[in-house]
Parts: sequence; C-alpha cells; structure tokens
Amino acid sequence: MLARIQTVYLFIAALLAVASMFVPFWSFSAAELVYFRDFGAMEAAGLVQVSASYAAGIFSPLTAIAAIAAIFLYRNRTLQAQLIGLSVVLFVCDLLSGLVAAHFMNEYFEQSAAVSHNPEAGLFMMLPEPVLLWLALKGVKKDDKIANAYKRL
Repeated sequence: MLARIQTVYLFIAALLAVASMFVPFWSFSAAELVYFRDFGAMEAAGLVQVSASYAAGIFSPLTAIAAIAAIFLYRNRTLQAQLIGLSVVLFVCDLLSGLVAAHFMNEYFEQSAAVSHNPEAGLFMMLPEPVLLWLALKGVKKDDKIANAYKRL
C-alpha cells in the first residue's frame, strides 16, 4: 500500500483539499476587504470581513475523504479507480461552487461601488488536485495491467 506511488498522489491531493478549506479562496476590495472561503465567517480584528461558501465547505472534505478512502482500497482496483473518479467529480463541484459564488459576490459588490477582486491561495491550492488524481488513476491502471499480465502466466 505505502510502496505504491498513487498512495503518495492521493495523500497529497487529500492534504491540498483539506488545506484549501482553511485558506481564503477569493478576495474582494470595495469599501472594505472581503475574503471568501469555505465554512463560516471568521472575524479578523474587525478589519476584514469573511464570507463563506457552505457548498464548497461540503465538497472539499468529501474530496479529501474519497481520496483517503481510495488509498485503503488498493486490493480492489476497480473500486479504487471509481473512488478516484468520484474525487475528480467532487473537485469539479468544489471548484465550480467557489467560482460561481465568487462571481455572484462580484456582481453584488459591483452594484454598490467599484470593486477589485483577486484569487487567493485557496484557489491555487486546489489546482494541482486533478493532476494528482489523474496520476493516481494512471498508477492504478498500471497496477491492474501488471496484475492481469501476471494472471495470464
């Protein structure tokens, strides 16, 4: 289990999914600085307002849980591949929910005043996840190919 490279890929993808929950996803600067992140609001010395996406707060941990569960299913490669595929779908839902919420917040702030917005570290932490999941899926398929070749002998 630990000697397989896809275990490392899945573990790093799960760590990135968990870490992206605690870092702001997008920031808006209108009258005050507003950070957008997963889960509930957090007050930071009264200078920064934090808005939250509960949908992204659900999809991020589910992505991490599916990736961690796939690590332990190394004996059932078809189920492991399906869980990796589910992790990719959950990642896409997480990314889209964050981007859609950021878009609507941008529309809301543009109605009241000029607003500038920037992606934050939470978005960039999420971007390597599909690559890592794809590499893990390649590793699972390679293991399956080796096991099937061994069965033919």
